[in-house]
Amino acid sequence: MRKNYLTCAALISAMSMSTIASAPVFASDNSDTQTFKIGICNYVDDASLNQIVSNIEKQLEKIEKDSDGAVTFEVTTENCMADATVLDQIIANFIADDVDLMVGVATPVAMAMQAATEDNEIPVVFAAVSDPVSTGLVESMEEPGANITGTSDYLDTTAVMDLLFAADEEADHIALLYDQGQDSSTTAIEEAKKYLDDKGVDYTEYTGTTVDEVMLAVDSIIADGADAVFTPSDNTIMTAELSIYEELAEAGIPHYAGADSFALNGAFCGYGVDYINLGVETANMINSILVDGEEPAKTPVMTFDNGIATINTEVCDQLGYDFNEISKTFEPLCTAVKGIETAEEFEEESESETETEEESTEAQEK
Repeated sequence: MRKNYLTCAALISAMSMSTIASAPVFASDNSDTQTFKIGICNYVDDASLNQIVSNIEKQLEKIEKDSDGAVTFEVTTENCMADATVLDQIIANFIADDVDLMVGVATPVAMAMQAATEDNEIPVVFAAVSDPVSTGLVESMEEPGANITGTSDYLDTTAVMDLLFAADEEADHIALLYDQGQDSSTTAIEEAKKYLDDKGVDYTEYTGTTVDEVMLAVDSIIADGADAVFTPSDNTIMTAELSIYEELAEAGIPHYAGADSFALNGAFCGYGVDYINLGVETANMINSILVDGEEPAKTPVMTFDNGIATINTEVCDQLGYDFNEISKTFEPLCTAVKGIETAEEFEEESESETETEEESTEAQEK
């Protein structure tokens, strides 16, 4: 577990670590500066979630800098590595540290934070929760109704499936690869099954809760002769992607998934959520609650879809596709098509590149 503290350098020597006041102002007694303690917990170490955390931290730094000393954020960032016991301890530590707000990255973290704050009502902002209504985190996307709101990585499953069949109209056996224990995958898998049923295409569900189990599932997918694999924005499969992509590519089976980070880690195509902007807007939401006094209960959940299909160019070649040709095939079905090479993590963007990305991507409020 690591900790990262964000402060304005010019204020470090002048400020003391005084007790933070409670909502709605949440500020220290210093009349010139509001100081807020924020506890962030990431669910697991993967490219998607790490990108979210990085952009939350960077945007909070930017907000702090732009405030000219009016606001400072003391941010503690932890990673529970999908361990429920560790997660509970992290949350207990946040409460003991009197944080003003918690940030839960991914559904399991958000649900644990919700349960832990029912009595103390510490504000919780979640990030990358695919279906916050079905999981009971919020009453509705428009009015969450309690001390919790956030940003959702809800996936347009139909859009991904349309890409799959645009590339291979003759595909007649699709593998649905996911973790049954991931609430974030439930809705997307049901939507995929309905899509395939309506199309009259056979499918088989393959599941795994660990990297080893996912690898065994991929062995079965290959043995069963699937034409393609679909995975939603599933953190377990995301964690396993670097361990399975070569085997799928060698078998000639394209893997379609619900985020560009899957393509970064070796899937043929990732489509859907813009995790850079999701992280930025999560930080903006944190700011609106802590600094502006907005109520989580009345702050709409935000969703994101950059409409970009990201193709792993190395896997594309290995599967026998021509990148330019497949791009032309996909272009009518999405905003843009871009290529990416296999890597473990996204490269850090410069501040100007991040600002350009923010300007080109709109967050949709529901």
